[in-house]
Amino acid sequence: MHRTHTCGELTAAHIGQEVTLSGWVANRRDHGGIIFIDLRDRYGITQMVFDPQDNESAWKVADTFRSEYVVKLTGKVRHRPDGQTNPALVTGEIEIITLNAEILAESKTPPFEISDHTTANEEIRFKHRYLDIRRTKVLENIKFRAIMNHFTRNWFTTQGFTEVQTPIFTVSSPEGARDFLIPSRLHNGKFYALPQAPQQYKQLLMVGGIDKYFQIAPCFRDEDPRADRHSCEFYQIDCEMSFVEQEDIFQVAESFVKDLIAGVSPEKHIRENKIYRFTHKEAKNLYGSDKPDVRFDLHFEDFTEDFRNSGFSVFQGAVATGGVVKAMKLENVAMSRSEIDAITTVAQANGAKGLAYIIYEAEGPRSPILKFFSEAEMKALEEKLQPKAGDMIFFGAGEYALVTKVLGAVRVALRDKYNLADKSELAFAWVTDFPMFERKDDGTLDFEHNPFSMPHGGATAFDNPEPTEIHGMQYDLACNGYEVLSGSIRNHDLKALVKAFEMVGKGEEEVKDKFGAMYNAFQFGVPPHGGFAFGFDRLLMILKDEDNIREVYAFPKSGKAEDVMMNAPSVIDDADLKVLGIEVRDEV
Repeated sequence: MHRTHTCGELTAAHIGQEVTLSGWVANRRDHGGIIFIDLRDRYGITQMVFDPQDNESAWKVADTFRSEYVVKLTGKVRHRPDGQTNPALVTGEIEIITLNAEILAESKTPPFEISDHTTANEEIRFKHRYLDIRRTKVLENIKFRAIMNHFTRNWFTTQGFTEVQTPIFTVSSPEGARDFLIPSRLHNGKFYALPQAPQQYKQLLMVGGIDKYFQIAPCFRDEDPRADRHSCEFYQIDCEMSFVEQEDIFQVAESFVKDLIAGVSPEKHIRENKIYRFTHKEAKNLYGSDKPDVRFDLHFEDFTEDFRNSGFSVFQGAVATGGVVKAMKLENVAMSRSEIDAITTVAQANGAKGLAYIIYEAEGPRSPILKFFSEAEMKALEEKLQPKAGDMIFFGAGEYALVTKVLGAVRVALRDKYNLADKSELAFAWVTDFPMFERKDDGTLDFEHNPFSMPHGGATAFDNPEPTEIHGMQYDLACNGYEVLSGSIRNHDLKALVKAFEMVGKGEEEVKDKFGAMYNAFQFGVPPHGGFAFGFDRLLMILKDEDNIREVYAFPKSGKAEDVMMNAPSVIDDADLKVLGIEVRDEV
């Protein structure tokens, strides 16, 4: 028997018992000829004591121990001496007087410190992820993921949903991102694709009569990684329902997320215990983002008409050319000149030429642009923003999309700089009525979001002479500035679905070719349906207060989309490529 107990189990109730523990040497201390070892496994740490007067042979073995040796130790549990207990540990009241010691496996010196205080960079940690997993912080994320998986499956199952695993090898389809392609050996010259999402399959399940479906689905997209988007693969809580309207779907998603937080993250709380709602237009107007962080205010007010004839040429010129003037108030923060310069840099990085501001002091407002403002303009500022001493106002002027983007970025930078958001809070907000189409630089149309969404007004919506004004029954759920859910009421009308693709230059034959299964299935009685997908990893990242999504995977890809531990992607032998009918060229 390698162990009778784990390293996180023993308490004062075990005093006097003989026990056997196995684990890793986490720390070693020599005190006056007595050796102390912190023995670690995934359950915790136990202090082991080696005294040559108790057992010299065990002491001699312990004298050879080095960091991360795997050892088996037998001894008797005793109370720690007065003043040496550690209330931070479950095992903090006891220690083990070791009577027998055995080395099960030696270890080289680790490339970084195996502790939550390590300063090792991501590349080193991910290269040796099997060591990184021994750190409590990493292990806790892995354990939390298992808990969240278990909770999710149980919740949806008890709500009457059927879990269905959809195929991993499927057909390539234009769904917004690049596919990962897999060459077929049996069908030379043809390729499978890894699914970007189970979108088509879950809609086909609705045609099949499985009216409440879910799965924790693996998804694959060839996109550049970022802090909130893992490269190559990710997981989503995928859900689809028949005979529902938007409010029915909202009720399911809201109930799940509230129960999830209460069940797995009770230390978190939902702001005001409510889920906010904004249309896409409102979210952009107020916060400059379609995934606003509403844990704090700092919203935008519109001053376009107030500054139409302004003496400040920047504002007047913006309005004259069809642009807007917006402003937001930062309360109770006295910014230095260097801090204002730093925030201005954020604005410039997002396309602004500068960042106009007013500082409100006890003596009154102060700003280089005040001399250009009329009494009426100052009054408008005071009425809409109600500034007081200690506040600041920041302005944006120009083309609408640029102004909202710039002020949105400044708003987030101010949040991070001055800790405006409560990290224990979760602020959820529905964002609805997304534009279905966007106009590209060359003037042609493309889908702005999910192409399978039903437009408001049904098929007749496509008769609108300005397609960018068509809004879909699409919705996202934002949380603390991240998109954590996306979904829609689906377009189950085949003629309307074909029309939607025709709007972006894809004819009916192309729809048949790219979405043949759906095209055929939709001719055999399709129930109205809709659904959503929670970003499992992103939601987990928020609940665990991680700044980077890579930290919530057991074996993550690096920021360069590489598995540095397994050396993937890798070069494939020419012989293997020849079987697949593939030849690699030096230049692409």
